[in-house]
Amino acid sequence: MSKQFKRQEYARYKKLGEKWRKPRGRTSKMRRYEAGKPKMPAIGYGSPKESRNLHPSGYEDVLVYNLKELENLDPASQAARISSSIGKNKKSRMLEKASELGIKVLNK
Repeated sequence: MSKQFKRQEYARYKKLGEKWRKPRGRTSKMRRYEAGKPKMPAIGYGSPKESRNLHPSGYEDVLVYNLKELENLDPASQAARISSSIGKNKKSRMLEKASELGIKVLNK
């Protein structure tokens, strides 16, 4: 999992929350990268290009709405996520078809 960067003085004021905001103050110690202060996001923290935007299982996450879209997937590199708007009957048929084709379904 990637590093969770915290907002400057998030622990001092509850109203700030932990969501990241760039420190912009003129005298901000965090903005000046002083020792002992929280780290700020930088290019070096990025994940490798090959694994970026992949599901933790290593497959590319593809949203699927019908059987035709399911059949077009590559079982070696792509995994299906069946849309939440799909009903129980159609979803059960899609799960059967996915098991026949050897496609991994992320939300059974």
